[in-house]
Amino acid sequence: MLINLVDAELGTSGGKAAALARLLEAGLPVPPGFVVPTAAYERAAHGLDFSDVGAVRDLAGLSPALIDEIARALTRTTGDGYVAVRSSATSEDTAAATAAGQHDTFLGVRGSDQVADAVRRCWASLWSERAVEYRRRQEGAEPPAIAVLVQSLVDADVAGVMFTGADIRLEASWGLGESVVSGQVTPDSWTLTGGTVTRRTLGTKRTRIDRDHTRVVTREVEPADRERFCLTDEEVTRLAEVGRRTADLLGGPQDIEWAIAGSRIWVLQARPVTSALPAGPAASPDTTGKSNVRTGTPGSSGSAAGPARVVRGPSDFARVRPGDVLVCRTTDPAWTPLFGVVAAVVTETGGLLSHAAIVAREQGLPAVLAIPDATTVLPDGAMVEVDGSTGRVALLGSR
Repeated sequence: MLINLVDAELGTSGGKAAALARLLEAGLPVPPGFVVPTAAYERAAHGLDFSDVGAVRDLAGLSPALIDEIARALTRTTGDGYVAVRSSATSEDTAAATAAGQHDTFLGVRGSDQVADAVRRCWASLWSERAVEYRRRQEGAEPPAIAVLVQSLVDADVAGVMFTGADIRLEASWGLGESVVSGQVTPDSWTLTGGTVTRRTLGTKRTRIDRDHTRVVTREVEPADRERFCLTDEEVTRLAEVGRRTADLLGGPQDIEWAIAGSRIWVLQARPVTSALPAGPAASPDTTGKSNVRTGTPGSSGSAAGPARVVRGPSDFARVRPGDVLVCRTTDPAWTPLFGVVAAVVTETGGLLSHAAIVAREQGLPAVLAIPDATTVLPDGAMVEVDGSTGRVALLGSR
């Protein structure tokens, strides 16, 4: 039943795996792997009515025969190594919607029993509150089928994301790419025009995420590494060339996740760009002496005003009201339902291709990222104006 990654197609293997198969066949550096196809999920879900939120508890696990097949595939693909187990739904990573972070990923998985457990948890994530709400907001979206991609895990020295187009925008930080895509750090960033680096901005890379056996752990970044770029211009240029080849093969601008281990580049994911980035870099810092203006990274174009709602975690979700401006350290996929309520988003960390930025652009919400003290200087309830095109957030007063 399993499908080799190079043979993956959209209908059987979902959008993520199908795109990687095309790159792998063309000789691009994609980690080896295999796919547990949509048919396995459909068999496990047969007869369940997912309009009942409790039905997911009855989702069957993998059969002993399929677990044995996974064990053999792991031996062929990775030996006794660690793998990443990632969702690959048929509606995921398409030109219509990315479904960024809506379905689960598990890193540092080892052995057939752990893989089988991770596969079932990926299936179940199709029916999480965040995924259901995301589909509800996508006009005409139908519940997809879901495949699961199992690949050799790249223990990255540096990882990040790249956005191809007329210019190439690239963001990176130390360790696994999860810290960049989740918005846990404000990454280093570069812009390339015509193959030349035209802008570079040093981020605040305070933490990094790495694999520690079967665990994924967050560690402090050494002070010296915080103060230097995590990539050389030569590495940035090499990555950009991989990005151009990827875009040419897949037929248009791409949002690409990548990793570097040693000196080797790996492509981990490629999906069509579903919404344009703001046109330029962050606005110049305010020089008027007005303490009511803060400047960050433009994350999603447009402007909106409303009362600041400082949210420090899920326990604060119930306080959010329509028209509020969400102010937080960062967001993760569990926060997605809030994007259907608020008027704008402001975060303390993150980059252009973090979860908060991608979902804000898809929802048409203004967003400003990487204002380090946002949850302190924008008091809860104060009226604020957010300009996601310039990166400016102005404190207007209290309501």
